[in-house]
Amino acid sequence: MVVRRVGPLSVAKISGVLYAIFGFIAGAFISLFSVVGSAFTPDNAGFPGLLFGIGAIILLPIVYGLLGFVFSLLGAALYNLIAGWVGGIELDLQ
Repeated sequence: MVVRRVGPLSVAKISGVLYAIFGFIAGAFISLFSVVGSAFTPDNAGFPGLLFGIGAIILLPIVYGLLGFVFSLLGAALYNLIAGWVGGIELDLQ
């Protein structure tokens, strides 16, 4: 079985969601470290760290998801172009 073509939009949608999940996980870790770090600062000096942590859990999934979508769309389109020249990926399924 040879994969000669993939649907660029379907690949991009799946990749976009997967990367958004990875972005949420990364944002959660950054948020956790920011909250813990701001707890050790004197007075209200840790407030920017709290904002950064909250921003990370909101912004990172969006950015990761969008970048994953765009680059997967480009990668799938390039795969289709190159697979036309060299024949695609050969799979051995049972």
